[in-house]
Amino acid sequence: MDLLDDPSPGQNTPEYSVSEISGAVKKTLEGEFGRIRVRGEVGRVIRARSGHMYYDVKDDRNTLACTTWKGQVAGLTVLPEEGLEVVVTGRLTAYGAQSKYNMNVDEVAVAGKGALMALLEKRKKQLQAEGLFEASRKKPLPYLPEVIGVVTSPTGAVIRDILHRLRDRFPRKVLIWPVAVQGERCAPEVTRAIEGFNALTPGGAMPRPDLLIVARGGGSVEDLWGFNEETVARAAAASYIPLISAVGHETDTTLIDFVSDKRAPTPSAAAELAVPVRHELIAWLEGQDARMRQALSQGLTRRDQRLRDVSRALPRPDTLLETPRQLLDTRVARLGPALMTGVQRRKVRLADMSGSLRPATLRRAVETEKRRFEEKTRQLTPALDRAVAAKKEKLATQALRYRPEVLAQEFRRKAERFEDVVRRLAETGRRNLQQLERKVDALGRLNETLSYKATLERGFAVVRAEGQVVTESKAAKAAANLEIQFSDGRITVGAKSGTSTRKIPPKPPEQGSLF
Repeated sequence: MDLLDDPSPGQNTPEYSVSEISGAVKKTLEGEFGRIRVRGEVGRVIRARSGHMYYDVKDDRNTLACTTWKGQVAGLTVLPEEGLEVVVTGRLTAYGAQSKYNMNVDEVAVAGKGALMALLEKRKKQLQAEGLFEASRKKPLPYLPEVIGVVTSPTGAVIRDILHRLRDRFPRKVLIWPVAVQGERCAPEVTRAIEGFNALTPGGAMPRPDLLIVARGGGSVEDLWGFNEETVARAAAASYIPLISAVGHETDTTLIDFVSDKRAPTPSAAAELAVPVRHELIAWLEGQDARMRQALSQGLTRRDQRLRDVSRALPRPDTLLETPRQLLDTRVARLGPALMTGVQRRKVRLADMSGSLRPATLRRAVETEKRRFEEKTRQLTPALDRAVAAKKEKLATQALRYRPEVLAQEFRRKAERFEDVVRRLAETGRRNLQQLERKVDALGRLNETLSYKATLERGFAVVRAEGQVVTESKAAKAAANLEIQFSDGRITVGAKSGTSTRKIPPKPPEQGSLF
């Protein structure tokens, strides 16, 4: 046998395409493993803009790439964080475009109580660094709230204890927001409840509470974990309404205890912190009323005695009026002589003044004022002459500026400036007109390029019936006559009219349009 006829080794092996082998690998991975759980430490975590989450789960030797799609992220009870030990559940799959395999994760759980406490300590340090634990930001509790909002389970013993304790101490209006107090629904429902109470309008149909109580009975760390979620802690810290946390027993501690305005060791203790004891308050008010009445009575008695003591030290009314009466009599006795003396003094002064008002004296005064007036008149005439001369000189100076030769020179200068402006405006108008002509030419060429008539030049035609463009065979069959337009003219086709041909002059483009 010739060597050329001997088939090469491997010719009987089946041949696969790249897509076929990638699909076979993916099918084998998904069929072999099915739904699996993997334990490891979370490595890098990437949250894409699309909402998908990409992260690694690793041990001391290998790394497994994990993906949680956008629709699956909302269902995760624990979001993966770098350095957290978790148990992820999902399915293995392959990504043929990069020859890689990864795990599609739809459930993430913290691996063990130690990991939970480490995650809790990490969140606690983060919130403390942001100042959410500071005592300065905590709000005081109202002394006697009108409405109390309670966030808890509606079926547990906690709400019954709170209502019973409030009824015994001081009955108040209570609004209950039912939530799940453990499990994956706990954190989002508690967060929505706190935010919902704060969103109520004061004085509205549903009154906004004056105080909030977030309560739950005792349990394990896993049972209370919903109150350690960051969303719950931030909602409690951002609450405008004062908030009391009563989660678990006295030895249980959650993140909401650190950010709340007051922590109660038990739900019953939260009710005791919310309102005072009504009977004790009534007894205290009665005691205060008795003390006030006693103090008022004693004060009135002391003031009455003091008034009596002061009245004994005061003189008699007659004694008080004796001195003023004597002073009045003295003033009356001195008034008559004083009036006579005043009249005599004024008569003497009047006689002295009338002596200086004789006719001769008045004539001399008039002559003196007349001479002063004439002197002022003689001084005023030269001043008026100087003022008139100054005005005439100023008028002559102004007249020189309006001589005919000066006006003619100013006119020629203005005319030259006007001609220069007209010349520049004409040049600018010509340039603008040329630019507009070039723009119109360009638009005309663009109109010809984009016109459907250019399409007719390539062998196409436009079919019309009764002036309307026909685009379907049904409409063409129903039409009595059809008009077909070619690049060089139109023809009419129909059983009644036969066939005719006519030239179509090109239609000028409409002003302001390209077609």
